[in-house]
Amino acid sequence: MNPLHWSFPIAVTWLILFGIILARAGGTFLLGRLARRGIRKIERIDSIMSGPKYRRAESLIERYGAPVIAVSFLMIGVQTVVNLAAGTSGMSYRRYLPALVVGGSLWALIYSTVGLIGFKALATAYQVEPGMTVGLGACFVLAIIGLVIGLKKKDEQPEPAAHGTA
Repeated sequence: MNPLHWSFPIAVTWLILFGIILARAGGTFLLGRLARRGIRKIERIDSIMSGPKYRRAESLIERYGAPVIAVSFLMIGVQTVVNLAAGTSGMSYRRYLPALVVGGSLWALIYSTVGLIGFKALATAYQVEPGMTVGLGACFVLAIIGLVIGLKKKDEQPEPAAHGTA
């Protein structure tokens, strides 16, 4: 079922997407809760939980709590690890569920309005001028890769030693 072909009103589309995100993120949180009880013995789950993204998400949750969950829905690529880390860190349902509802609501709103319109615009652009659409998409991807590499190199540079007199 391709969301680009849905003819539902935006409110119905929002409800469908909200249900999807509640199931997906809530399921990931529950998987994290199970992981605390020994599911980490599964190699795939242990490899995820040993990675740097997961460790960073876990430290953010420990430091800031529920707002990290809500904000994670606005960032691509971190929702799953943040929800998993919330589950494995033992975040209470009382703190997790409101953050899930707020973040999931925003996610569903973005994707049911701007997101689907953007996808439709890309599909239309591809139908009209496929070469230019692919070329611009490749340029965009290369720019993002360059930005990420540049930021990582900046982070890896050692700070100069402070020369001070005692």
